[in-house]
Amino acid sequence: MIGSKVKYDTIKRNWHLFDANEEYLGRLASKSATLLMGKNKSYFVPHLDCGDYVVILNAENLKVSGSKDSKPYYRHSGYPGGIKMRTLGQLRETNPEEIIRNAIIGMLPKSKLGRSMVKKLYVVKGKDNPYKNKFKD
Repeated sequence: MIGSKVKYDTIKRNWHLFDANEEYLGRLASKSATLLMGKNKSYFVPHLDCGDYVVILNAENLKVSGSKDSKPYYRHSGYPGGIKMRTLGQLRETNPEEIIRNAIIGMLPKSKLGRSMVKKLYVVKGKDNPYKNKFKD
């Protein structure tokens, strides 16, 4: 299939499973972002969502290089004075899925297309895979 002839109906989507156990954050995020965008496919075009589904398990066992436990993560409510700051260490205890999600979202396009790509990302705390029926044996 030539890139200019790709239609939305002809795109095949596969499911990919990653185990974040003892995996580095940046490497896992870059592999996942590539699959979500569809850059691994021969018929990749930047104006269509050609990507696959990605499931990441064991989000709490993720590794980061260096001393990044004090790295700040910011959110804003949209109201004056509504900025909230949490460190990577605090996020790791409460919501480790958000760490991986933020890293991958930062590598995707900042547009409607990027938001549709994020919908195909599933990050799970623990090793129980709720999407196991989607994978072909």
